[in-house]
Amino acid sequence: MSDAKLIKTIDAITANARKAASALLDAAPRDIDRCLRGMAALLDGNRAGLKKTNAMDVAAARRKNLSAPMIERLVLSDKVIDSMIKGLLEVSRLKSAMGERFDSRRRPNGLVICKVRAPIGVIGIIYESRPNVTVDSAALCVKSGNAVILRGGSEAFHTNTALAGLFVKALAEASLPRHAVQFIPTTDRAAIDLLLTKSDAVDLIIPRGGESLIRAVVEKSRIPVIKHYKGVCHVFVSRHADMEKAVSIVVNAKVQRPSVCNAMETLLLDEKLAAADKRRIIEALREKDVSLFGDAKARKLFPGMAKATVDDWYAEYLDLRLAVAVVGGIAEAVEHINTFGSRHTDAIVTESKKEAAMFCKLVDSSSVMVNASTRFSDGGEYGLGCEIGISTDKLHARGPMGIDELLTYKWIVEGSGHIRT
Repeated sequence: MSDAKLIKTIDAITANARKAASALLDAAPRDIDRCLRGMAALLDGNRAGLKKTNAMDVAAARRKNLSAPMIERLVLSDKVIDSMIKGLLEVSRLKSAMGERFDSRRRPNGLVICKVRAPIGVIGIIYESRPNVTVDSAALCVKSGNAVILRGGSEAFHTNTALAGLFVKALAEASLPRHAVQFIPTTDRAAIDLLLTKSDAVDLIIPRGGESLIRAVVEKSRIPVIKHYKGVCHVFVSRHADMEKAVSIVVNAKVQRPSVCNAMETLLLDEKLAAADKRRIIEALREKDVSLFGDAKARKLFPGMAKATVDDWYAEYLDLRLAVAVVGGIAEAVEHINTFGSRHTDAIVTESKKEAAMFCKLVDSSSVMVNASTRFSDGGEYGLGCEIGISTDKLHARGPMGIDELLTYKWIVEGSGHIRT
């Protein structure tokens, strides 16, 4: 695509998105829910075609020698399609707070003032690999009354194009503006740079993918960005832990799906935990073929454990590798997490309510778990239907983001001929 044509394309997409966002302000909630149910039906009815299209992307990814975690995220299996359908139906059943009045007050002069929940407007989603992001993002944006511009990675171009096409069909069948969901029809990276300049038409950018992609978006964007850079998630096993819970939680947090941002990347073991219990946890991880990198105390538990460097404490491995440290109790665990973590998700395993409360209070992360795997840090698991992304920022939204996080508010002031003197 020539530079002139690309500029024209991005200008048209952003202008159409702004018009669609205005039209969605007057859309009936029942039509929005009809659209989401319709998209679920279209996914179910087009499984074979979608998987055939996805196979083209997967084959190309393998030819390019993309990493195993990247390919794993790219595959559109029946399980992934079922998950998207489930998310669409759950989102359709959620109650949106759009239009809700709150924080109402009557002033001494008789003015009635309140806030009203309102959509953000036009949201740009820039993401890599996962085709389900196309459907999840579109569903949450439309449900919250926002228009969305999708720019997926080149590795999933054909799959994302097909999914976005089905969503446009679902919008039309529900009498909603077809430009409420748009997919940028090129793999040219210059399209991202152009989109990030459109502060007159786009209200928010949400990048999802690797740290390098997200940092590039933040550096170039003239539009506000909500993001998380990476998921360096910890599990701290306290001296007060129930060992049956501890082993199960640790293994699940690392092994269940190691390629995602809420998988555990560092294990912290209380030095006063019995040596046999520490070894039991290490052995359970080794049985799952997890490669371990430990500090001096951790390496005494398993002679074959590699030496951890400072880089390992900051690492987001996204595979079956794990850093292990032995710490002197909860204070050192909290210090380690707040020093090396990414403010994503961190967990404690303990039967001490006092210790759990302290951990929740002092760990500065968007999600803090007590006796639960970090893998639960997910919009679907939090009852949001699905998620638009996870934010480790502290302004506007934090943690898994659903429809409520895609709303802002405006002030409504009602008078009866009031003038200010």
